[in-house]
Amino acid sequence: MPDGAPIVGPDTASDAPSGPRPRRRGRTTLLIATAAVLGLVAGTCTGFVIQAHREPTRLPSLSQPVVARAKGPGPEPLSAAQDHRVKTNGDLRKLLIPRPKGKKALDWAPEEDGWLDLGTYADSLTHADRVFGDLVAAEFRRAAGVSWSEGSTGSTEVRLVQYRQEETLGASERASRWDVDGARGYDVPGAGDGMAYLFDAERKPGYLPFYKALATASRGDIAMEIWIFDSKPIPKQKIMDLAKRQLERL
Repeated sequence: MPDGAPIVGPDTASDAPSGPRPRRRGRTTLLIATAAVLGLVAGTCTGFVIQAHREPTRLPSLSQPVVARAKGPGPEPLSAAQDHRVKTNGDLRKLLIPRPKGKKALDWAPEEDGWLDLGTYADSLTHADRVFGDLVAAEFRRAAGVSWSEGSTGSTEVRLVQYRQEETLGASERASRWDVDGARGYDVPGAGDGMAYLFDAERKPGYLPFYKALATASRGDIAMEIWIFDSKPIPKQKIMDLAKRQLERL
């Protein structure tokens, strides 16, 4: 026997305390739980019976009180100076700058009676097939134009292209998407996105030099574009003056 181990005999073993004696819980616990469940079920059923015998609660009326109609004349419609659409929803051709006196219309002008439909307008630009799809996506509405000859080799074309702008800002996007690589650009005063561009001459053996200038801007749902072509350099002031005059009419 190891040293220090307590000696327990038959008499001492029965008298030694061994802690609290555990109680048996099985049957008593089950009876209590069953009673609680039955109490909940009875209470729920009683609640449904009471609610079923009550008068239904009336819902508020869905009708609204009648509002008296205001008397007197209604407000005057906005003028063209206050409502941009009053001006632009009319005849778009009337917003174009007039052809200068003494200038002749171009024989090859794409516009017919001042109008350009979607196909005609797209066909007048490079990469017509791709441009046609771009114009449809941009919600093209209509276009108007005026053009004239300048001497024996020059010409000018002015166009106003209107977009529906239900899903996209077609006018401002179109005004900023021209291919102007290598051109010298200048801000057009009075137009937030207005720009004028002068391109370097295109030269081919056996042909006169080909110069062009472009002015573009947007005003509301209308995109403006002005083209000048000539065999001699185009003054910056010439394209600027045309752009300013056209923007003043929008």
